Amino acid sequence: MVLAFAGVSVASMAQTEDPVEKYSVATNSFWSNWFIQANVVGTSFWGNQEGSAVKFDKLVKDYRTNLGFSVAIGKWFTPGLGLRTKFNGIWGRSVISENKDTNADKYWTIHEQALFNLSNLLCGYSETRVWNFIPYAGAGISRNMTYNDYAMGLSAGILNTWRLGKHVDLNLDVNYGIFEPDYDGFSRQLVATDRGPKTKDRAINVELGLTFKLGKATWKKVPDVDAIKALSQAQIDALNSQLTDANNENARLKGLLANQRPVEQPRTVVEEKIVSAPVSVFFNLGKSTIASQKDLQNVKDLVSLAKDNSTFVVTGYADSQTGSAEFNQQLSQKRAEAVAQELINLGVSSDKIQTVVGGGVDTLTPPANNRRATVELK
Repeated sequence: MVLAFAGVSVASMAQTEDPVEKYSVATNSFWSNWFIQANVVGTSFWGNQEGSAVKFDKLVKDYRTNLGFSVAIGKWFTPGLGLRTKFNGIWGRSVISENKDTNADKYWTIHEQALFNLSNLLCGYSETRVWNFIPYAGAGISRNMTYNDYAMGLSAGILNTWRLGKHVDLNLDVNYGIFEPDYDGFSRQLVATDRGPKTKDRAINVELGLTFKLGKATWKKVPDVDAIKALSQAQIDALNSQLTDANNENARLKGLLANQRPVEQPRTVVEEKIVSAPVSVFFNLGKSTIASQKDLQNVKDLVSLAKDNSTFVVTGYADSQTGSAEFNQQLSQKRAEAVAQELINLGVSSDKIQTVVGGGVDTLTPPANNRRATVELK
């Protein structure tokens, strides 16, 4: 049930005047998004033989605390769901007295844990987010090497990570473990009325260390399928228009031949003018940066043919179904200016570029097709 809950997509937030779009990510390969962790661990041990619940005033007594270390290896399967295998040890306490030397023992635990990155699940994925809040839970086995005892156990905690770089995080891990009574090598005779955590061995850990992300550490945005379809449709429409013109001319010539009318040979006039269908460049919701550099390929082809002989008209549009009219007016202007700058970068003189503000429109479906700028020759 917990895994199913973690996999549910979070609904998109209501749109404001400056819209923010939450987007899906593409699934990476199995070998991507792995990580390893190394921590220094401070542990407070509580034995079932004490017969009491954890008391905060005794949490840091030296006869029950010790330093150790932990290492883990894991993988994120989505930005919000991951698994890790964690080793913890090796200097512990069996709290049989208030003498820290008598209580000393050696142990290890290995747990398999499911991680839930609530920052990504609730707020949307961001590869530059500084702080991630990650609850987790798991189960595993422990061995007390001093007393040669094994015990099963459960663990739960909260992992906090702070981004230091693309492949390194600082992590603070606070967790609680509950184990069978022979975890510390000592147990006591239980009676029928004994219930609850105080009949188990327990460990409270505070861990500080680093997370190292291996290989590909980020998630790619799912391509804007609507924009790709719209671009392909614009190319198809241009070809259909050319085919219709050719068919009409062919029909006219056939009619002249059928009526046996002499065909006046027109005087050939060569005019260096290029006619083309408008080329579309698409944008993501609320953005004035070009969504994909692939959109500029047709623009580059057009510039290579006509940059010295034609005037380029760039018209910016926005989706009228989102945002206010004033916001869409400004956004469409920014989109037109962004494409005009690309034309300048391709060698077109600025005095041969005209920008037109189209504002919010609903001329195309789906609405995502209206988030664009067009380039045509005048």
